[in-house]
Amino acid sequence: MIGAIDLWNPAHSTIGIDLLTAFLLGLVHGITPDEHTWPIIFAYAVGGYSTWRGMRAGLIFALAFTAQQALASELAYLGLAHWFTFDALEGVMYIVVGILMAASGLFVTGRGFLPHLHLPGMARLGLAHSVGDPASSSGGQREPRELAPWMPAVHGFIAGWGLDAFSVIVFTTLSPAMPSAATGWLPGFVYGIGTLCVQAAAGAAFGLWAARRGLPLEAIRSIALTTAARTLLWGGIAFVLFGLFSMVFPGAAEFEIATPLPVHNLDRLGLPFVLVVFTVVGVGVTSFVTATQAWRKRLAAETSAPLPAKP
Repeated sequence: MIGAIDLWNPAHSTIGIDLLTAFLLGLVHGITPDEHTWPIIFAYAVGGYSTWRGMRAGLIFALAFTAQQALASELAYLGLAHWFTFDALEGVMYIVVGILMAASGLFVTGRGFLPHLHLPGMARLGLAHSVGDPASSSGGQREPRELAPWMPAVHGFIAGWGLDAFSVIVFTTLSPAMPSAATGWLPGFVYGIGTLCVQAAAGAAFGLWAARRGLPLEAIRSIALTTAARTLLWGGIAFVLFGLFSMVFPGAAEFEIATPLPVHNLDRLGLPFVLVVFTVVGVGVTSFVTATQAWRKRLAAETSAPLPAKP
């Protein structure tokens, strides 16, 4: 059965093989550097500064992504794929996702706001404060705020509408091959589950990386939230600029360099790949390293400071 699966150029075979193909495509999609998932997963997972909360961020994002993919798969089965596969939509999606990222980054820095969602546990998690709330600042200096657990879900559902080689295969080949409307959503669903398996593990790894600094919890929290805020804010600005660029200069935005790797998302590297590297490495990892170094210097200075003289 496995030998009948072609992830490079799959064709309809049987329902079982089609669904297994979709799942394997989701796994590969989760592993490859995709601009619609990796920057957001990195930011929210690091911002959780623990293995569990990093994994939770990855799960929440991927579950919303899976729901969106299942919906899009059903629409594709019904012959409505043209609603969300036209070229102009891609630039719009970059802009929308970028605005959401930047707004989330501003919120973490204490300069934005979120709607008051009176959900269980919000007060316990410290998520009920808005701008101007005394609890959100001290001495006029804004304190970083925790990322709300539902925020990755919003990003996951919206970012899923951005197309790549994997989702195109699902919507144009696998979804229309389903036997009825009752099963038209399955290829997108199992594709999302494949991505979820990787993104949950990646979120846990990013969260663990943020937590294992050998520093006090206050320092870890500050480093993690600073990294998340900068990644979301500057990554979001980059997404918006790229979206505008792709709408004004569509030909230039599609510039790619061929590679010898026979894997979708890696066979050709273009500006979206640069966007991933800039956001995750250029902003995220760099911010994390510099913030960690600043805290180590601060703690070293406090340790070596002379004790005040007794009166």
